[in-house]
Amino acid sequence: MDEYLVLRAIATPGHTPHHTSYVLEEEGSPVAAFTGGSLLIGSVGRPDLVDPRLTEQLARAQHASVHRLAATLDDEVPVLPTHGFGSFCSSSQAEGDASTIGQERAGNDAFTLDVDDFVKRVLAGLENVPAYYTHMGPANAAGPGPVDLTPPEPADAAQIAERLAAGEWVVDLRSRVAFADGHVAGSFNFEGTGKLATYLAWLIPWGKPVTLLGDTPAQIAEAQRELTRVGIDRPAAAATGDPAAWVRQGERLAFFPRAGFSDLAAAHMRGEDVVVLDVRRDSERANGFIEGSVHIPLHELHGRVGDVPDGTVWVHCAGGMRAAIAASLLDAAGRQVVAVDDSFEAAADAGLSLTRS
Repeated sequence: MDEYLVLRAIATPGHTPHHTSYVLEEEGSPVAAFTGGSLLIGSVGRPDLVDPRLTEQLARAQHASVHRLAATLDDEVPVLPTHGFGSFCSSSQAEGDASTIGQERAGNDAFTLDVDDFVKRVLAGLENVPAYYTHMGPANAAGPGPVDLTPPEPADAAQIAERLAAGEWVVDLRSRVAFADGHVAGSFNFEGTGKLATYLAWLIPWGKPVTLLGDTPAQIAEAQRELTRVGIDRPAAAATGDPAAWVRQGERLAFFPRAGFSDLAAAHMRGEDVVVLDVRRDSERANGFIEGSVHIPLHELHGRVGDVPDGTVWVHCAGGMRAAIAASLLDAAGRQVVAVDDSFEAAADAGLSLTRS
């Protein structure tokens, strides 16, 4: 008898009212569960993206759905979701890039908590939804259009300056180290190897033209692919190569210092008048923050630069990537800034006073 494969659909409402997962069966035995936005690795899909009035109802449905999904699956069946670690479609931030039904049964709140406790935890853990999600629903409903991934129009130094003067966004994809060492004044740093699509789409005013700067054409091409997935379909222009060629003759690249938490502690010891800006999410800050620090989550910073107190701003996040974005925003606004490129776990070791909210 010939081997055969069957793809079985299972209703798993929760992330959306009509969400569906798929189990792949070979010779009648499940070999993989494509769980979409329902059962994620260590988490589940968040239930608040459709309609706030349905959030609790969908959270309860999510609990029932993952139990229904797992009821007929053996522990060794791989879990293959559409969202990975760090996705804002997740109801919580769980790490990992591979799992099985058995691992989820043992450690996922959807299995280890009863429905009431699960719903309370999910609702308490929901945070801000990226601003670009507002545009994703209509775009997805309309269906995909043609994607143009041909190289953008080349931009020389004069054109880059003109675009900045016009209020367009010029985004530097290079590493945060390279950006801090020398960049076009007024440009913003969203590392191509970081969560480029998520944070750029979240912060940029929707529809604002964007020019990409990068080390190589390949870096620009990769960024284009990422950005089309969040509705930024076509860069206005691009430039690669030596950053010195991105500024007009007679102009210099801007720069700002990078530091660690030990450097910040030393600045405090010297009595320097510094502003410590924490750009982490609310849930991160609730677990501990530097005493006296100012808190503006990264996704709010572009519209709240005026809320940052006067003085040299030492900006930090949990590991350095978001701090680099924030530092570039502040630098473009003319503020004196130091990007703390360090793990927040080092803050206490450096002798900085931490407190909890």
